[in-house]
Amino acid sequence: MTSNSTYQAARITAPLLEKYFEQYLLDANPKADIPANFPKEAFIEHIIDAAFWASLRTEEGRSPKISIAFLSPEQAEHPLLFGNKLRLNPKNLTKLAPGVEGAGIHLGVWYDDHGLFIWGTTLAIPNFCFVLDVSEPALLVIKHRRLCGFGKYTNVAILKGDEIKIVNENSAYLPDSPQILNHLLGLNTNLKKTETINVMIQLAVGMRNHKRGGIILIVPKSNNEWKKSIIHPIQYFLKPAFKNLSDLIIEYDSEVNETLWESKVKKEIDGIAGLSAIDGAVILNDRYELIAFGTKITRMASERHIEKLAFIEPVIGGEVREVFASEIGGTRHLSAAQFIYDQKDAIALVASQDGHFTVFSWSPERGMVQCHKIDTLLI
Repeated sequence: MTSNSTYQAARITAPLLEKYFEQYLLDANPKADIPANFPKEAFIEHIIDAAFWASLRTEEGRSPKISIAFLSPEQAEHPLLFGNKLRLNPKNLTKLAPGVEGAGIHLGVWYDDHGLFIWGTTLAIPNFCFVLDVSEPALLVIKHRRLCGFGKYTNVAILKGDEIKIVNENSAYLPDSPQILNHLLGLNTNLKKTETINVMIQLAVGMRNHKRGGIILIVPKSNNEWKKSIIHPIQYFLKPAFKNLSDLIIEYDSEVNETLWESKVKKEIDGIAGLSAIDGAVILNDRYELIAFGTKITRMASERHIEKLAFIEPVIGGEVREVFASEIGGTRHLSAAQFIYDQKDAIALVASQDGHFTVFSWSPERGMVQCHKIDTLLI
């Protein structure tokens, strides 16, 4: 297949993405489910080019939101099959977009002697399946389904117009990287659904989705030192702590109806994430018991103001750099950074109204707060 793409980012990223998926499948756990085939460079370039130009079109005044999955109909579970093959081009993608905007619906794309074609839709795809999401005009996200099959897909690259961000997995190997970063990068392939770090990712996605901004502080259940960094009285203090999410995680076993369990977990997570839209921080303990919301952060009397921190974005070119705390954002980010500076056993998740998302944690090796900007991994 020869390339005739006109979107420059497609030509630049296609060889990098082919190499990524090829290596990822070579490193995959041999005991895992048989993964999907990955597209070759020319196919990747064609998919990106068609999706980009489709994203700039409108159908009945609305920009398309599409999820394209590269797999054959035989690899899909209960697929919806079109009677006629539709060639993969911007026109066909735009026409189909209104009918496939629902969450979890993928347009299935495969190839024949004439090139790539759209064969239908599917709700289920194999592990590591190549997926491209059109999120908004000129914003494309290349990702794959994570091994555990639950929750956020693993992002590989983000293309926004002429801006290219390739996720850098090596970011997870930096000293004291928080576990949420490892999982978002797809490195914890044996992670179970009940692992609390998976729940943390779903909380992050929920916070980002409500687009109001917010803070969730995750504190140790074993002590109450965190109270020294909160203004009292706490207006929305829960007594006893709300344990619905924690109980669901504990109760999970092989006998459970997974679809029903996932639905209940999502409902609880969305409820907690929604509380972060209220002015002030949500406080959870590390068992995911909800303690309070709408809380105000303050500096501990015995501690200094935070001055500098380590700033990291897990993309190629996003190396660690020390910055002044005042450079990372507004009051919300600065107060979260101060909280972690005072409460080194805690983690802070911070969402901005503009979609930016950061995770604050303490790095014993660096002796300072570290700030991971992870919105690239959450889109």
